[in-house]
Formats: sequence, C-alpha cells, structure tokens
Amino acid sequence: MINLSDGCAAPITRIDAYAYRVPIEAPVATSFGVMRDRPAVFVRIEDRDGCFGWGEVFANWPAAGAEHRVALIERDIAGLVLGQRAAEPEALFHRLSAQTRIRAVQCGEPGPFDQVIAGLDIALWDLVARRAGWPLREMLRKGAPGVVATYASGIAIDAADRLIPAAQEAGFGAFKVKVGFGAGDAQKLLALAASLPSGMVLCADANQAWDLPQARAFVQEVAGAGLGWLEEPLPVFADAEDWATLARAADMPLAGGENIVGQAAFEAALTAGALQVIQPDVVKWGGISGCFAVAKRALAQGRRYCPHFLGGGIGLAASGAVLAAVGGDGMLEVDVNPNPLRSAFGGMGGALGSGEWHASDAPGLGIEALPEGLGRYRTASAECH
Repeated sequence: MINLSDGCAAPITRIDAYAYRVPIEAPVATSFGVMRDRPAVFVRIEDRDGCFGWGEVFANWPAAGAEHRVALIERDIAGLVLGQRAAEPEALFHRLSAQTRIRAVQCGEPGPFDQVIAGLDIALWDLVARRAGWPLREMLRKGAPGVVATYASGIAIDAADRLIPAAQEAGFGAFKVKVGFGAGDAQKLLALAASLPSGMVLCADANQAWDLPQARAFVQEVAGAGLGWLEEPLPVFADAEDWATLARAADMPLAGGENIVGQAAFEAALTAGALQVIQPDVVKWGGISGCFAVAKRALAQGRRYCPHFLGGGIGLAASGAVLAAVGGDGMLEVDVNPNPLRSAFGGMGGALGSGEWHASDAPGLGIEALPEGLGRYRTASAECH
C-alpha cells in the first residue's frame, strides 16, 4: 500500500448522501425475500480544498433501508466525520466503528451503522487516491492490474434458461444461480450443469436457506456436477461444527462472507476452515479498509477471494479495485438483472467486456459525478456541512 501523509490533508467539510429507487418489471428473488425495486445509496465527501470522493452504502434490505441510511448519515454519523482530516481512511474507519458501537447496540441495529461506515470509507479512499493522482487499485498496491475476471450473478434457478444464454452472449464464462426455493432445485441445477459447454463454470447460492440436514441432502444430490462453489448453504450463525460437517460431505468448495461482520469474525471463519471462497461485501461491512485486509488474509491462508456485490455502479468499481489490488484467482460478481443504478455509470469506474472488468485508469475510482439520468429515481437526500 502506498504511504499516505496527513501533511497535505485538509479537513472534511461536506458530506452529501442520496437514496435512489428504480422500479423493475421482473422482481429479483432470493430464498429469503424478493426485491421489487432496485435501491442504492451513494455518498460524496469533500474536503476544505474541494477534493472529493464517492462511496456507496448497502441498501438492498430491508425494503425501506435506503432512505433510512441517508437519515442515519445526516443525523448520527456526519457529525463524527466533519472536521476530520482526509488522510488515513483506515484510521477513520476504526475510529467510527468504535464511536458508533454503543449507538448501534442501543438501537439494536449494528448493520446500518456498519454499512454507512463502509460507504464513507470507500468515499474517503476515493478522495485520497484522487488527491494523490493514483487509481485506487494502485493506491492499494502499486502495479495492480487493471483487469479482473468476472462472473454473472443474480440468476434465479427458474430464470436460468433465459439469463444464462444472455450472459454467455455478453461474454461471461462463469455463472452463479440462486437456489433454496424448493425440492426441485437440485435436479434443475444438475440439468444446467450438464447443458453448459466445457470450460464454463457454474456456482450456486442458497442465501442461507437450509439447516444442516437440508444442506447435506442438497450437496449429496448435486455431487458430481462440478460446481465452482456452493454459497451460504447454511445461515451465518450456524455452529462451526455444522459448517465443518457440511464441508466434509460436499465435493464442491463452500463459500460465504457477505454476512460476516468484523475482522475477528472473518479470522474465526478462516481458522475454522470450512469456507474455501471468502466473499466480504465492500458496501455492507468494511469498505476498502476492512475488505482489503480480509482479502489479503484470505489469500495468505490459501483461500480464494471473490467479493460479493449486488448493488450500484460505485460499489462495483470499489469491489473491482480491491480484487485487482489483492490479486489471486478471484472473480468479480456482476449482477445481470437490469439495474440503471449500475449500468448508467457506463465506463465511469470501469467497464465490462468479454468476461472481464476493465478498471478505470483515472485517479481514485474514476467517477467524477453521478449520471444525470438518475435524478428521476432519487427518493431522499441529505447535505451535511
């Protein structure tokens, strides 16, 4: 990581936050719920010298979460950030986590605080890299490549016959299908695996749908399918021994991490050994500071780092930057369902092509402003200064 200096850092003087919702024709289904619109929260911070950075805050759940996150920034967290020097993002990340811990416990809502801090951390890293004139991935690791592999995601098992051919035509060679909806999922997945051309990769995501007997039955039924991984077959709170038992029964790697929170929890998961694919979500916990540290630790432990992401264009660019900086053989998750909050960014922050993500070479994340066409989807905003 390139050394940062606070000698040139001005204090943060402004924070803007924006909530968006885009209506969609086809709801996005998971085993635990259905997204009937596509939300996002984008946040911009600016220092006294006018240098700025963009971040994104997780807002997919609950259904009313996006507007709440904007209010949380405005009423609870902005006051802890304004006036701080925009120099060391990791130090501010840890400081905010400590300062908000009691507030999160008091209201029983640690998730929203973690998510807002993650978005602010991304924005601060973008600001610092922009000020230094470096692409964010190279701020994290000098010489980091600008291209990473991708896979197509957000594919419900019953929509796979339509979405996978479209993703293939778009250049993807790896696909993740959502399962956990019913007893027929295993047979559908086996049929899909058999239909894919040689060399293409099929993964599955149960979104925490099963208990141990159900998950064990599933892995036995799909044995031999050659899955790239099986993601969140058990709830994140399942006993470590349940995870270990399932890992022994499965002939595919187990994956997870989007719902693991905190470096200590990730370290415990790495030590337990059941997860071979580690998937923190940069907008859900950790931002750049936390996820980059987890990713490096995962690779050092011989695991694969494949960041989870299912949001807007800023978070996708941040996820790609971390993946490029950490290296390894990971893949960037790309939701193939329609979402203007992602696609409207076009080449800003990076671009997709031939199964790869090509990161921007501009300073920071390469995003100067939000696309103009998103204004009609805005549902809430806050200006803090």
